[in-house]
Amino acid sequence: MDWTPYLAGLGIGILSWFTFLLSGRPLGCSTAYARTSGMIERAIRGDAVLEKSYYRKFVPQIDWEWMLVLGIVIGAFITAIMQGEFALIWVPSTFEAAFGSSSLLRLAVALVGGVLMGLGARWAGGCTSGHGISGTLQLAIASWIAVVVFFVSGIIVAFLLYGVIAP
Repeated sequence: MDWTPYLAGLGIGILSWFTFLLSGRPLGCSTAYARTSGMIERAIRGDAVLEKSYYRKFVPQIDWEWMLVLGIVIGAFITAIMQGEFALIWVPSTFEAAFGSSSLLRLAVALVGGVLMGLGARWAGGCTSGHGISGTLQLAIASWIAVVVFFVSGIIVAFLLYGVIAP
């Protein structure tokens, strides 16, 4: 079964309704990563982490958002298996064509990109799902601005990566 964008959008919309109904909070994922960093730091440094003002607001614990991220990973894995498209690829062909076949370089780029996205999500007060789904659903001006920036940035980067815009 193929998930059309319309069916996927309907499912995400229904999930958003249940999220507000059951938790009173918007749908989002980036807080789970912040909590995970706190859990890792807590495992290393102990309960001193709980004294930080950031981790008083975002307590390092497994909550429903953390389980949502886990569900996304498991769901993506099951879908890839069911569609016969699961494969372990260390260096995607697009990356290899542009930068070579070094898996170490690919790992470094992915790590730096992930850190920058995490910082951006914290700085913006939410991630793409938080702003793009929940924020726009609530007609929040900041979320609409964020979504416009996401799309414009994505279009520019796509043109740059695929060479449509001459350097």
